[in-house]
Amino acid sequence: MRAGRRLGVDVGKARVGVAMSDPHGMLATPVETVPRDDNAIDAVLHHARDADAIEIVVGLPIALGGGDTPSTADARGFALALAKSGIPVRLVDERLSTVSAHSVMRTVGKNTKKSRSVIDQAAAVIILQHALDAEASNPAPPGTVVVPEEDQQQ
Repeated sequence: MRAGRRLGVDVGKARVGVAMSDPHGMLATPVETVPRDDNAIDAVLHHARDADAIEIVVGLPIALGGGDTPSTADARGFALALAKSGIPVRLVDERLSTVSAHSVMRTVGKNTKKSRSVIDQAAAVIILQHALDAEASNPAPPGTVVVPEEDQQQ
């Protein structure tokens, strides 16, 4: 397991959930939900730089059958914008992370409509924790690396 903090990101149309791991890469915890606006990329990068994160893990919404969804291209674009910062970015399968987050909220008695921002953070925690657990059981880092377009041409 690589040491170092990682940032987990759940990209949504209205909000972006952010989670962070501990310095040992063992446990994910919620950080913030940022509005999905022109400042969202900068807000996520601020958290990554502030924590000296070794990478950012972005959830990739894939259909249950394995294909792309309307949100897949959006998440890839967001991840690419983050990767242009020079901080390594990985895309990981996030199937059912938001569904799981809603389920957790209902289990603890939270109204999911009133807890939307918390759900986005919970989904980011689920995405990041899944990536951390995958790396703990397999020495290879999870997901796929996002390569900025200018680096692909070289």
